[in-house]
Amino acid sequence: MADKFMSMKNLNFTLHSRGGKYRSLTPDYLNEHTPKTIDMVFKAAFDLGKKVLHPMFEEMDRNPPQLTDGRVRVHEGVRPMLETLGEDGWIAALFPERWEGESMPSSLLLCINFIFATANYSASVYAGLTMGAAKLILSFGSQRLQNTYLPPMLAGKWQGTMALTEPEAGTSLGDLVTEAIPLEQGKSENRELEAGQYKIIGEKIFISAGDHDGVDNVIHLMLARIKGAPAGVKGISLFVVPKFRPDDKGNLVDNDVIVTQVFHKLGYRGAPIVGLRLGEKENCIGYLVGEEHRGLSYMFQMMNNARLEVGMGATSIATAAYHSALAYCQARCQGRKITAPKASMPIPIIGHADVKRMLLFQRAVAEGALSLILQCGMYEDILAKDPSQKECHLLLELLTPVAKTYPSEMGILATSTAIQCFGGYGYCDDFPVEQHFRDMRIHTIHEGTTGIQGMDLLGRKLTMENGRALGLLKQEMDAAIASAQQHQELNEMALDLSQAMAMLETTTMNLGAVAMEKGPDAYLADASLFLEMFGIMVIGWQWLTMADAAMVALEKQGSKKKDALFYKGKVHVACYFFSYELPKMAGLAKTLENSGQMTLAVPEDCFTD
Repeated sequence: MADKFMSMKNLNFTLHSRGGKYRSLTPDYLNEHTPKTIDMVFKAAFDLGKKVLHPMFEEMDRNPPQLTDGRVRVHEGVRPMLETLGEDGWIAALFPERWEGESMPSSLLLCINFIFATANYSASVYAGLTMGAAKLILSFGSQRLQNTYLPPMLAGKWQGTMALTEPEAGTSLGDLVTEAIPLEQGKSENRELEAGQYKIIGEKIFISAGDHDGVDNVIHLMLARIKGAPAGVKGISLFVVPKFRPDDKGNLVDNDVIVTQVFHKLGYRGAPIVGLRLGEKENCIGYLVGEEHRGLSYMFQMMNNARLEVGMGATSIATAAYHSALAYCQARCQGRKITAPKASMPIPIIGHADVKRMLLFQRAVAEGALSLILQCGMYEDILAKDPSQKECHLLLELLTPVAKTYPSEMGILATSTAIQCFGGYGYCDDFPVEQHFRDMRIHTIHEGTTGIQGMDLLGRKLTMENGRALGLLKQEMDAAIASAQQHQELNEMALDLSQAMAMLETTTMNLGAVAMEKGPDAYLADASLFLEMFGIMVIGWQWLTMADAAMVALEKQGSKKKDALFYKGKVHVACYFFSYELPKMAGLAKTLENSGQMTLAVPEDCFTD
């Protein structure tokens, strides 16, 4: 297994290569972190990933969690890992100083999570899930909930989860039936009751890290419907539902949360995904977070970041697979140049054009996706410091479906290509790429499927404020194009991106006409294809921005040879993207124009055998 799973040089370059009109705000939005302090943080994260997370990578996959005597048993390294992440402040990094955090900017936290996930994706999710759940408590929970749950969660002693999905309510959360019945104030079963306590009855499935013995308690941030609440999404509330609840004396007592199963998965095996039954003995207590019936709106305030994290997870896996494939292609000798004498020695396979094409493709996907997610992180950080920057909000809303979907969908192809680089060895578990391929597959499903993201982009994000978000994106891209045109080597790419934007605008107008003529069903029928087309254009924008930054670096005096090779490599990958990937937009545009939304007219019974 390759020891190198990522490039620190590339991470630093990408973080500091933001483009567009907000580029000048970089020092401000990073809370005045300097390149030197950032490098120190990244180095510490990398060391932790290399020494603690990476050594468990294969073991966690080959020895997945097991349900034994009602408790999920996970790899023995999970508990010390979480304790270290808690003690060293990594879980609390996002939080204010009051909670022993440092209010770390989103951009830097995304980078840290990227480092951990490239080292071992399954191991990295435990802390990430706890951060998300704890942030919900901090944002919307009472002071009592915060004081009770945040300290042990941020210390890595208690696990946090998001408990949304039910057997008959996955994407359609408005159909969930888990019920919350208010408990009257007073005493019940020798415990004091306060307002905001509810009896919880129901079932949840596919809960990541929903139970395990690597912590002392598991805290579910759970969506449920208060008895008598309105139907649909307007009747959903958010609750803290612990596996063990603190009693009046601070002791932990069983809270009637039963694990029904551990799902056996294609990949991502190191972290358990469980089913839960709640209130079988009518003794499961949940604590209301915020106001009644506002649970889904609270959860959606977290959704942007959750989707960025899914995209970053996919990006991380694609990155680790690429570095494994690169090391193999540099070392593996086989074949000769077509023009070489037959008696000549075999060459490293990286010398073959088709192998270079495969490596370029993997790098174009992984590094392009990383750049886009950090672009979104920049918008998040600007908004955190100055909420009046409404343009950043619109851009973040518009780009989030792409940042989630492009690395998830294209990461499947990238990791598959990594296997191809290894030949038959890639299909075997002697090398890690087959595991990366399996680990990758979940990301198109997590936090909303690709189809949902397509409808979100086309049906909601593009229409916000009469399409203003797309106009703002065009401004960002125009700024990148103008900057790139200062370098003769990038002129053709700049022109190509300008034409790609024009193509997308035409397609968008054509779809608008479909909506007016045939209605919303026809308008959204091919939303996934539009998302794919949109994603290619957006990643092209990121590659032009990175090529521009690389050219600026090359033109500076005194670049070391190794640095110069890195920057030239960036330009070569950008050239690959514009030559091989950007042209795919034309085919998608043609399909979107000519499909006639034929899938709507296909009768269900045509699929009968």
